[in-house]
Amino acid sequence: MFPPIRQRWWRAVTCAASLAIGGCSQPQAPEVRNVGKELEVLVEQYFDELLPLDPLFATFIGDPRYNDRLANDLSPEHIARRRELEQRFLAQAGEIPVDALGEQDRLTYDIFVRERTTALKWLSFPGRLLPIDQLYSLPSMFAQLGSGTSAQPFSTVADYENFLGRMRDFSVWVDQAILNMREGMARQVVQPRIVMEAALKQLDELGGVTVEDSLFYQPVAHLPPGIADADKERLTAEYRRTIDATVLPAYGRLSDFIRRDYLPATRDSVAWSALPDGASWYRFLTEVMTTTSLAPDEIHEIGLKEVARIRAEMEKVKDQVGFKGDLPAFFRHLESEPGFYYQRPAALLAGYRELKTKIDALLPRLFSSAPALDYEVREVEAFRAEGAAGASYQPPSPDGSRPGIFYINTFNLRAQPKFGMETLSLHEASPGHHFQQSMQLGLASLPRFRRFGGDYVAYVEGWALYAESLGPELGLFADPYQYYGRLSDEMLRAMRLVVDTGLHSRNWTRDQAIRYMKDNSSLADSDVRAEVDRYIANPGQALGYKIGEIRIRSLRTRAEGALGDRFDVRVFHNEILKDGALPIDVLEAKMDRWLAAADRQSKP
Repeated sequence: MFPPIRQRWWRAVTCAASLAIGGCSQPQAPEVRNVGKELEVLVEQYFDELLPLDPLFATFIGDPRYNDRLANDLSPEHIARRRELEQRFLAQAGEIPVDALGEQDRLTYDIFVRERTTALKWLSFPGRLLPIDQLYSLPSMFAQLGSGTSAQPFSTVADYENFLGRMRDFSVWVDQAILNMREGMARQVVQPRIVMEAALKQLDELGGVTVEDSLFYQPVAHLPPGIADADKERLTAEYRRTIDATVLPAYGRLSDFIRRDYLPATRDSVAWSALPDGASWYRFLTEVMTTTSLAPDEIHEIGLKEVARIRAEMEKVKDQVGFKGDLPAFFRHLESEPGFYYQRPAALLAGYRELKTKIDALLPRLFSSAPALDYEVREVEAFRAEGAAGASYQPPSPDGSRPGIFYINTFNLRAQPKFGMETLSLHEASPGHHFQQSMQLGLASLPRFRRFGGDYVAYVEGWALYAESLGPELGLFADPYQYYGRLSDEMLRAMRLVVDTGLHSRNWTRDQAIRYMKDNSSLADSDVRAEVDRYIANPGQALGYKIGEIRIRSLRTRAEGALGDRFDVRVFHNEILKDGALPIDVLEAKMDRWLAAADRQSKP
């Protein structure tokens, strides 16, 4: 093809020649601008440029091109590249005429611009100075990857060689984390002591082992049979050498630094507002996690009202089962009665697997479709069990090679009551997280940043909490204790609104938060402490659950009222899920348009 200037020159010559014989056509009208296509190209180009900057994300979505890399995402150079990426694509999106977009493209545009704007504001806060906690920081995630039980593939020689590269990069990341924490110490941007004491315990467990006992040795201890003997011998030697000389020393350097230098500099306060500019930082986090404009004080008041409402429902259950005593005594009874708890981890896991079969058979009552990919029940790995939540969910791989995983924490069986099992399964598995996230992964027509992204807590967790409330419609919660389990879990999410905002905007102490949760629930003491420490380490995240559920339930109530006998819950659920995760305000606007269209179509 000719370059543009040569094209114009060639058209002029050929047109002049044609005029000489009377055959040149008149200049054609300019092509109509395909704005939807421009948007598609823009968002896909963004995604292509994002993946090299976030190679772990690429691995988790099944793109293997960067499986040998681990980004040093704490470095000033990396942060500058990420900021430039966000600014450039936000500017390019601003050149698209929004009014020319169709419904689905407008949804994509609104989400894309919102995410770029949020990412830039996120980068304006010094989060890079707080790289370690006991929940979600890279050293813990990296051990999961290296164990061979997570998203990192270990099937071929190339897979094994790729992770050798990542192990070397991990050492670089650790050194950068130490530099950043030193800067944080100088700027008084440091973690609370309680957070780092828990994180240090995990790091000691990961680094203070022999090579053969390390999680990173597991892939070569179980090499696939298809790998040649010579490669097995070479890979085993290389893994042994890299774990011994690179990985374990990196964990050791991090542990030694935290123990010797960082812990003495940590703060006694737990409030995010105690950090420099912490109040505005926390307000930003609440807006991001709820995708609303609700202020911390408003959220706190919503929480207090929800706690009072749920306590009243718990009183009814207490009376229904004939318990003699007040509600706090009922809580203590539920905590202490051995019959409410399994005695062996294997029995707990088996109970959840049986429940999976039962719930799967009931779901067609409320859903017209199900995810193409299944999930399985697994035990939380021992190294992270003590600091991990009671349960969690990991989505399947997009290519279907790995199922979804419903993780059950068996560290403390007294934190896993039988009466909470139906609710927990509805939330973490089907029709909660597994339904929503697996169905989103199956939406091949969505732009990749929506199909593989959309980590909107208020939508994702709000949907899962709403899914818990579907128990009676599915024929569950027939046992009043199981219904109490539903109330108990709902109470947890309501208390989070009170406790998270109390800790970070009202100067609550850790002990004050623990006492509030003990006074309003039958949660095990270990669970309460783990929950409070989670809110301390990850401020704002826990707010999205209840706020999202309230908004989704409100959408259903409005639809039922407007459509009356024409309301079909299966259609409603499909409409909520069919576009993947959305910010709550975007979801509400979309559902308003759907409801208006449904109302018009139903009228003669």
